[in-house]
Amino acid sequence: MMTRTCLLLFIFLFPVFSIPGISQNTFTDKQKASECKKIKSACRHAWKGYQKYASGYDALKPISKKGQNWYGVSFLMTPLDAFDTFYLLGLKDEAQQAKELVVSNLNFDVDQEVQVFEINIRLMGGLLSSYELSADKRLLTLAEDLGKRLLPAFNSPTGMPYRFINLKTGKARDSLSNPAEIGTYLLDFGKLTQLTGDSIYYQVAKKAAFEVFKRRSDIDLVGTTIDVNTGEWRNTESQIGARIDSYYEYLYKAWLLFDDKDCKQAWEIHNKAIKKYLFTEVSSGWYFTRTDMKSGKETQSLYGALDAFYAGILAMSGDTATAGKIQKGNYHMWTTFNIEPEEFNFRTGQITDPSYPLRPENLESCFYLYRKTKDQEYLRMGQRMISDILSKCKTSAGYAAIKNVSSLELSDSMESFFLAETLKYAYLLFAPEITLDLSKFVFNTEAHPLKIEVTRDK
Repeated sequence: MMTRTCLLLFIFLFPVFSIPGISQNTFTDKQKASECKKIKSACRHAWKGYQKYASGYDALKPISKKGQNWYGVSFLMTPLDAFDTFYLLGLKDEAQQAKELVVSNLNFDVDQEVQVFEINIRLMGGLLSSYELSADKRLLTLAEDLGKRLLPAFNSPTGMPYRFINLKTGKARDSLSNPAEIGTYLLDFGKLTQLTGDSIYYQVAKKAAFEVFKRRSDIDLVGTTIDVNTGEWRNTESQIGARIDSYYEYLYKAWLLFDDKDCKQAWEIHNKAIKKYLFTEVSSGWYFTRTDMKSGKETQSLYGALDAFYAGILAMSGDTATAGKIQKGNYHMWTTFNIEPEEFNFRTGQITDPSYPLRPENLESCFYLYRKTKDQEYLRMGQRMISDILSKCKTSAGYAAIKNVSSLELSDSMESFFLAETLKYAYLLFAPEITLDLSKFVFNTEAHPLKIEVTRDK
């Protein structure tokens, strides 16, 4: 009798439960510092590989040990994307090296067509953040020059930007776009307006985003593809991943950064619809499915690495209960397949895209959830993800994307966002909060921190 009573008391006081793949140990400050040290070492390793084999190029090919440019010329994407990461991690030498590469060599006066969206989030965001952190006016000069060259892309009949622009001639093309490539300018163009005093940048960015918003369906969802000339939807499937994701992100963050209440209201309207029509539970967790924007009926039960970001936005907004449910699904996606696949069918468990290009979104959501809840479950999730990345993706020259998460075959690619986002969120998850105060900074979608300069209502 006494033995049974003691056993029941033990179970009551110390419940036995676990999340697969997560150690239940509590993190000490020493252990957190150890994680930060590992991530700093990874940053140095990736940067040394870039310097040795790809200095002056956009990116490193970490298997063939060569440099790679997106276009006919280099825009120094890796050093520009990496600067603020090095700054926050206290890697002063690396930060100085990256900045000098940029200010000495970056030139936008070239007869080259570029994708407006990618150039904005990586280069514009990187230049503005680097300027605010370093106070080097050469970076702001470059940002303003780039802004002027991107503006003609918004000269469409609707004000929604074309996808490509020639930096020298201003010739724009490709009217078939998507909400992400239309609405992801609010933060970067808004900050450029704030720093230069020229209102045109935020004006065109906000108009573009709200041209999408006003074309939402009667149930407040948007589609995946739209013609910026006519304003007509070409693909009415609604989801939160690729081609839509950062449209939602920027509406919410524009309120945080600029106290823009129109943007907050738009996000709240969309978020309510997303949770009503896309939020779905299966045995492995909660996911966002894909639906028709007009009827709300499911079209495909697909979910992936990019979709994982939404738990972070919900956590930022204070909805940690819903965010936690999504993160359970996010973590299941990671642990079930060695490392998360780019996309899988959450109803059948079948992978539909087996690649892992070193994406950050799962870690990003862990970061925001931990900051909001202080629940160490998210540290344990992050530790597992970081361990997988650093052990399974490492090469002698850097870190490589994975071609197939089932076989762990590597791909000869190390996108600049690995340094801009993945390693930054990994570090900040374990670093003291003073390293990056979220009441003073907002990250753009490439994780470039932008300073909050206004007093906003909570």
